[in-house]
Amino acid sequence: MTTFDKTAAAPREDADDSPLVEIEGLTKSFDAVRALQGVDMTIRSGQVTALVGDNGAGKSTLVRCLTGVQSADGGVIRFRGRPVRISSPDAARKLGIETVYQDLGLIEDLQVWQNLFLNRELVRGVPPIRVLDKRRMIRQSAEVLKTLDVAVPNVRATVRRMSGGQRQSVAIARAANWGKTLVIMDEPTAALGVRETAAVEKLIGRLRESGVTVLLISHDMAQVMRVADTAWVLRRGRAVAQRDVKQTSGDELVGLITGAVAGDADG
Repeated sequence: MTTFDKTAAAPREDADDSPLVEIEGLTKSFDAVRALQGVDMTIRSGQVTALVGDNGAGKSTLVRCLTGVQSADGGVIRFRGRPVRISSPDAARKLGIETVYQDLGLIEDLQVWQNLFLNRELVRGVPPIRVLDKRRMIRQSAEVLKTLDVAVPNVRATVRRMSGGQRQSVAIARAANWGKTLVIMDEPTAALGVRETAAVEKLIGRLRESGVTVLLISHDMAQVMRVADTAWVLRRGRAVAQRDVKQTSGDELVGLITGAVAGDADG
């Protein structure tokens, strides 16, 4: 389990600038469709990196290659400077990569603590007699939610009784609990209202302060400007631009997405 240390929180400008993930020349095709056409990009440690682009730009395909759902046809992915082959979701998890998808992947009739430890249950006893260590899982779940300041009624509450924002927060907490190095979030606030969106964005900030690296896929340029450190723009399967969020604007990012503004890799 990841241990979050509030005392380790650092200001935005002091984040580690070293690459956690380096992607070089990544390609992926589906029959005649070239979804990724030699993508080059980096994800830096301890930062929130936004991945933006229009529908069909290649964002989802890139995420699936990073999480082992699909294998790239070509190119290299380096993790902490070492080339890796992410051949399955299990391989991604062993690297400490966790993903929060739009469908969240929560079991509605299970309690919060059961969802946090789903398929990773803690046990006690001596083989062959081993039983679930419910008390430890409940305690650790409460600690994680408290540290991340996730507002849910109780770790014994079922997910079905929760609001959309609470469900999203539980899914993010689960990913952060197991994602020791990188948490990928796919449109985490797309179906949420203003208040719930603000709560999720605060949670993203707390992850960053705790040293968790975040890759955020979002169509909301205002959100990108609020929470991200760096933005990468994908267009037609290529990474056409990278921008420091503090030195760009939402309008420029939209222009880069549509092609109205020339990107670094254009021409």
